[in-house]
Amino acid sequence: MNGKVYLMFGPVFLTLLAMTVPVVQSGNVLVFPVDGSHWVNMKLLIEALHAKGHNITVIRMSDSWYIKESSPLYTSITMKTAGGLSEEFLQGFTSNMLNILRDGSTWTRLRLKMEMLQAILQMSVVESDLIVKMFEDQQLIQSLKESKYDLMLTDPAKFAGVILGHYLRLPMVCNVRWTLFSEAHFAIAPSPLSYVPMPLMELSDHMSFFERVKNVLMYIITEIQVALTIAPYYNEVSERFIGPGTSYLTLIQGVDLWLHRVDFIFEFPRPTMPNIVYMGGFQCKPSKPLPQDLEDFVQSSGDHGVIVMSLGTFFGQLPDDVAEAIAEAFAELPQKIIWRYKGRRPSALGNNTLKMDWIPQNDLLGHPKTRAFVAHGGTNGIQEAIYHGVPIIGFGLIFDQPDNLSKMRVKGVAKTVDFATVDKDSFLETVKEVLYNPSYRENMQRLSRLHRDVPVKPLDSAIFWIEFVMRHKSAAHLRTESYKMPWYSYHSVDVMLFLFSAVSLIMLTTYVLIRYLCCRICRRKNKLE
Repeated sequence: MNGKVYLMFGPVFLTLLAMTVPVVQSGNVLVFPVDGSHWVNMKLLIEALHAKGHNITVIRMSDSWYIKESSPLYTSITMKTAGGLSEEFLQGFTSNMLNILRDGSTWTRLRLKMEMLQAILQMSVVESDLIVKMFEDQQLIQSLKESKYDLMLTDPAKFAGVILGHYLRLPMVCNVRWTLFSEAHFAIAPSPLSYVPMPLMELSDHMSFFERVKNVLMYIITEIQVALTIAPYYNEVSERFIGPGTSYLTLIQGVDLWLHRVDFIFEFPRPTMPNIVYMGGFQCKPSKPLPQDLEDFVQSSGDHGVIVMSLGTFFGQLPDDVAEAIAEAFAELPQKIIWRYKGRRPSALGNNTLKMDWIPQNDLLGHPKTRAFVAHGGTNGIQEAIYHGVPIIGFGLIFDQPDNLSKMRVKGVAKTVDFATVDKDSFLETVKEVLYNPSYRENMQRLSRLHRDVPVKPLDSAIFWIEFVMRHKSAAHLRTESYKMPWYSYHSVDVMLFLFSAVSLIMLTTYVLIRYLCCRICRRKNKLE
């Protein structure tokens, strides 16, 4: 009887079971990442795509230092040329920037901007040469064409991935916070300068009159700098390999979808576009148990708790006087300190401080005994601090770090240290302010609750939209066509000139007609007299 039942209903049961199992169509994804901390973010997306069954190919440079050639997650293609972001270059650059910051002279800010512009210009020259060599490598290009990729996933902080994606005519998704020239919103979304602060200006969305003047002036200066120094390199290769009339900006704006590594817990409210998907904090996750020796150290802090310090990817060490001042200040605190630091061991390091080459940062920030996070102000670290509700003591060294911390100061969750003048007393005072003023922790925990209260986790949302673009071969219905308009049409200058001309013509015609009628009336009156 049982056999007969199986024969009757078995096929139906198996069919229904098969229908309940989601069908996963694996896609071929070409990834052109940026090295350093940007790769940390991109790798998370690669891991999630790999877990969904997609085949990943990563293009890396010969001087890559984070992006490994061999990985179970992806197949790599190593370019024969350097990408200009080697470990030696970045370490030399950051060391030079710290020395300028520490100098603290009147011209420090100008020197920093000039150094950054010089570095970007140098990288632009190197990358333009890389793009030319990439397209001249016919074997590589032919291999990429024959592989029939379904999607290009790239980071527009460098241009090579964007131009290659357009050349191969692939649907394109950007994992983005910055384009080479600016914060990504400024490339594709309306950005009213009255309440949208320019990047790196450390302004809020509540600007005074003179702050708005400063904001507009910086926008004009930045646009002129880009147009005269950096854009020509990229516009030249764009026209050479994509076609006449194309430019860096039009290719960037032609990307299908933007996965933006912020949200409006981190960022100030501003206009956005339908093809921007916010995934701020997508790298954040609940903390895992610490290694036993580290857990024992944390537990030994008692009710005082722990302070975690890490200055990110680039700043493994500090000038000796700064490191000594920090160590001396930490030694006077009752808290236990876990300090990720690769430099020489400071002589003033106290027994309450554990110096480590690497730390499980996310797990430490999520530990209930963690009281504060001393950080450089990078986006990843700030997002993790928000996720776990830990207030920040920030240094704000270079790039976007001062601006990121400025946003956190406005929200009442961080206090910054002036790197140029920091000493033991000023650092200790700042740390105590954040530790013992409850508003910092309360405000950060409020941000944490807001950040977590979403219907879909940021990483799940990002993967959905990547697969959406693969399924539909684009997301053109979400992308505005405004980037194809000339600037005078986009800003309606031609319309305003037309309307002004029409009104002027009507007014002139009316004036002439009235004058003519008045003159006739006057002449008729003169004749009658």
